[in-house]
Amino acid sequence: MIVSASYRTDIPALYGAWFTNRLQAGFARVRNPYGGPPAVVPLTRAAVDAFVFWTRNLGPFATALDAVTGRGFPFLVQYTVTGYPRPLERSTLAPEVAIAHIRAAIGRYGRGTVIWRYDPIVCTTLTPPEWHVSTFARLAQALEGAVDEVIVSWCQIYRKTARNLDTAARTFGFTWWDPEDGEKRALLARLAAIAASHGMRLSLCGQPGLRTESVGEARCIDADRLSRIAGAPLGIRNYAHRKQCGCWASRDIGAYDSCTQGCTYCYAVNSPPVAKRQRAAHDPLADFLIPASGKPDQSDSSMRLPAAAPAVASDGCS
Repeated sequence: MIVSASYRTDIPALYGAWFTNRLQAGFARVRNPYGGPPAVVPLTRAAVDAFVFWTRNLGPFATALDAVTGRGFPFLVQYTVTGYPRPLERSTLAPEVAIAHIRAAIGRYGRGTVIWRYDPIVCTTLTPPEWHVSTFARLAQALEGAVDEVIVSWCQIYRKTARNLDTAARTFGFTWWDPEDGEKRALLARLAAIAASHGMRLSLCGQPGLRTESVGEARCIDADRLSRIAGAPLGIRNYAHRKQCGCWASRDIGAYDSCTQGCTYCYAVNSPPVAKRQRAAHDPLADFLIPASGKPDQSDSSMRLPAAAPAVASDGCS
């Protein structure tokens, strides 16, 4: 089993202490975001083949990564760096800091353990196509020699995405639009050429209708890459966790509406105020990442970490 942590929220940036405690406990409890009973996801070495971490800030997660490698787990980091202006990304790291994190992680854990994500691509009057070309080129140059793949995607305009973009547009005085497919393919081709010139393969997450000869399918949960990192094949079945997805099977331990980094286009946050309340209700010692309905989980107390194995009480986020 591959464990994803998490495409529903940024566990490395915001919930590293919780992850470390669950790793120590050997399991996490996860609510089904679509209804149904919660699940218990084992986090022992016997049960987990590898981890995939998704983040915009690896800094607070250094101790957790050492704990992961100390227990013998291979892992892969999907690290998003876009350099978007603040009206689109309220509190993400400056690109220079994120790139320093990537280079430090590569130096410590080996080349291939970090994939750069430049996604989602959002067209606004602050970030028109030519802005993407110049920004992507600058970031690719800074990451040359550190990463061998960049994963991109176009922003999926869900109802909540449009609502949050509209709110930000009114507040900060910009407009946004969803380009035609031909325009999207043209920009992807330009980005792919830039990536190739810096020794990277550009791949597209989902959206098979936008692929071209130079833009292939991404596998964000990639058992082949993880096998190379581990030095041995992983016994993972290759099937998509969602339609039109190239990922291998995985179990995600995150929760929607719990990231407070303020990206206006985020598919995982329906309501920024709700995300703030959920973050405030988070208990790093609990079994669940977020308590039910923002209230403490009384059932968690019986499954907390034993006194003989002290828990981590703070993420140490700066």
